[in-house]
Amino acid sequence: MNIQENISLKSYNTFGIDVKARFFVEITGLVQLQKVLELKAYPKKFIISGGSNMLLTKDIDALVIHIKLKGISIVEENENFVEVKAMAGENWHELVLWSLKHGFGGLENLSLIPGNVGTAPIQNIGAYGVELKDIFVSCAAMDVQTGELEGFNREDCKFGYRDSIFKNEAKDKYIITSVVLKLTKKDHVLHTGYGSIEMELKNKGIVHPTIKDVSDAVIAIRRSKLPDPKEIGNSGSFFKNPVIPKKTFEKFIKKNPSAPYYEMEENQFKIPAGWLIEQCGLKGKRFGDAGVHDKQALVLVNHGNATGKEILYLAKKIQEEVLKNFKIKIQPEVNIIK
Repeated sequence: MNIQENISLKSYNTFGIDVKARFFVEITGLVQLQKVLELKAYPKKFIISGGSNMLLTKDIDALVIHIKLKGISIVEENENFVEVKAMAGENWHELVLWSLKHGFGGLENLSLIPGNVGTAPIQNIGAYGVELKDIFVSCAAMDVQTGELEGFNREDCKFGYRDSIFKNEAKDKYIITSVVLKLTKKDHVLHTGYGSIEMELKNKGIVHPTIKDVSDAVIAIRRSKLPDPKEIGNSGSFFKNPVIPKKTFEKFIKKNPSAPYYEMEENQFKIPAGWLIEQCGLKGKRFGDAGVHDKQALVLVNHGNATGKEILYLAKKIQEEVLKNFKIKIQPEVNIIK
C-alpha cells in the first residue's frame, strides 16, 4: 500500500482543477480498500473515481482514495437477457463498447458519458431518453465505517432524476464497488425518439438501426456539442434540466412560446437548462479562464487555469440570471466540493 503526500489532483478530475490531496492512495482490490478504511492514522477520507462529476474548490485535507477496481463479467444469462457485473473503476464508455461488442443492448443511448461505473448509480446517469435505473439490477457498496459489503437493489437506491440514495441519506456512508446491469441479447428495444438521434440516423441513410447504429449516432451528437475533457476541462452537463409543475409551466410557456420542453409524468414539465442559459446571453461567454461552452450552454469549461472557486462563481452567476429572467431555479448536477 503506497500512501503518497501532497499529490496534485489535476489529472484526477475532468475539470482539470489543480488542487492537492494531503494524502493519496490508489485502490485495486476489495481487501485493500477494507484495510485503507481501517487506518486510524487518517481519520478523514475522500473518495475519487473517474473525477468526472465533481468540482473541486479547495485542497483536500484528507486521505484521498482513488478507486481503480477493474473487471467486467457475466453473472447470469438466459436466452433473452444477460446480467453483467462491472467493477467500480471501469470506465463507463468502455463498458458500453464492451456490451456492443458482445451484442448486448441497453447501454447504447448512454454512450460517451464521462466517468467510471462506480459513480453511475450515485447520479442515476442518463441521456437521450434512457437512465441507468432502466437497466440497473443492483450494486455492491462498502460501508465506510465497518468495511462490510452491502447489496442495494433498484428500489433500495431510490433513483430519481440525477438522484439516488447515495446523494442523500447514504451520502459519504458507502463506496460503490460494483454494479450489475440487465441487458438484452435479442429483440432490443431502441430509443431513438429523444434529441437528434432520428435525424442523425436519417442523415446516415439508416432505416433499420442496430444498437451499434444508435450508439454511433449518440457519439456523433455528443462530440458535435460537448467538449472532450482531454482537450478542455469540463464535467459534462453542469446543471440539471429543471422540472416544473403544470401551473408554473403554463406561465412560462405563455411568455416563451418557442421554448423547447418535455412533458413528464404527473403534470410535470422538463425545460432544457441549456436553452435557458443561452437565452440569458451567456453561451460562449468567458470570465477569465472560467467559461460557458460555445456549443452547449449547459457545459461550463476550464480554459486553462481556472480555479474551482472561479467556476463556482460563474455557476452562481448563471443561476441568478436564469432565476431573474425566467423565475426558474436551476440546480447543479455536478458535486461541488467546498
